[in-house]
Amino acid sequence: MNQTILHSTVFFTAYGPPGPLNYAAFFLTFLLFFITIFSNISLMLVIYLESRLHKPMYIFLFNLAVNGLIGCLSVCPKIMDNLVNDIKNISHKGCLLQVFFSSVYVLCAYVILAVMAYDRFVSICKPLQYHSIMTPSKVKMLLALVYLFPITMLAFQMFITSRLPVCSYNINKLFCDNLAVVKLSCVESALSNLYGICVIASLVVLPFVLVVLSYIKILLVCLKVSKESRKKALNTCAPHLITFINFSTAILFSVIYNRHSTVTKEVNVLISVQFILFPPLVHPIIYGIRTKEIRTCITKIIRTRIFRNSLDFPNLKSELKLVPIMTLDGTAAGQGLPVCIPGLTRTYDRM
Repeated sequence: MNQTILHSTVFFTAYGPPGPLNYAAFFLTFLLFFITIFSNISLMLVIYLESRLHKPMYIFLFNLAVNGLIGCLSVCPKIMDNLVNDIKNISHKGCLLQVFFSSVYVLCAYVILAVMAYDRFVSICKPLQYHSIMTPSKVKMLLALVYLFPITMLAFQMFITSRLPVCSYNINKLFCDNLAVVKLSCVESALSNLYGICVIASLVVLPFVLVVLSYIKILLVCLKVSKESRKKALNTCAPHLITFINFSTAILFSVIYNRHSTVTKEVNVLISVQFILFPPLVHPIIYGIRTKEIRTCITKIIRTRIFRNSLDFPNLKSELKLVPIMTLDGTAAGQGLPVCIPGLTRTYDRM
């Protein structure tokens, strides 16, 4: 039984024993993890609560925030647990699940960014046809493409990887990725390698090319319009472009990290954390700072929903004062009914 348990467990060798460095890394990871969760949920709530943000661009941004949560939740809790525990391990099935959800995070993010680039292309290059092209049914179809296509392809890839015989149980990384799990196998799998190339080509390279082509077309259109229109178009595209560059940079570092895993423990921690935390942490901040409409909605929500009750001063509430109706000679009319006027002391004459 112990042999079975041992063979179903994968051990991480990149952490080192618990100590000051691990605790510092735990604190930094927890802080970034908390800020990431808070910023993405806040962005989602702003988009959900404000009806003026129920547009294709912000619907796709909402899903980008959801995808960021999937990424950090799939890896960071286990990283923080291993940083402070003596035994750094995970079950083989848990390792495969970690690979699946972290891969969903990467691939879905690229597809979402490609869909957002298409939305910006239609908005700038075909403004008069925007509403006829980006219909609610078209948006739903694109969102279905964002999730169903990557998840289906990754599920089949995980099936192939899970069928490989396992001969090694040590991974010199902070979390599981598909390449590391494949390397645990006793044999070379041509099918796994070929299918992995197809997945990367269709869900990383193709979306990357589509985003680049979209921005080339946008740039060509901007060169033909007035300076004011060009500035407005570029300001509209800036958050998405910055997000795309940021995410692509993180992916590039991750690829280099996967191909050259013989690095120091400190570099291991830094690259692992930046790959999972930095893109979903930076994305809502970029859109919150660069997008005027989101900034306006955040200010409105803070003013009307959070501080609304705190601005009501209970001690200054008006009281009902009973003021008798006065006759022309200045004496109170006993038979008259008192007038109840909140917070006022004016006297009305009965004609």
